[in-house]
Amino acid sequence: MSNRTSDRRTPTAAEREARKVFRDTSAKAPVSEHERDQQAFHANRERLKAERIAREAAAEQKPKT
Repeated sequence: MSNRTSDRRTPTAAEREARKVFRDTSAKAPVSEHERDQQAFHANRERLKAERIAREAAAEQKPKT
């Protein structure tokens, strides 16, 4: 087995295009999944924050007896 560049075959245009398509697809999937998880996390955090602020505001408006 040899690693000389002269022994390597250059990929055809179709092979280069196929590699590009598969590389782009595989690289974007985990990132988009991570982004989706991050967006869900932040949305949930903002919802909980709004509920807490509303609860605190309601507690302040109640007369203390």
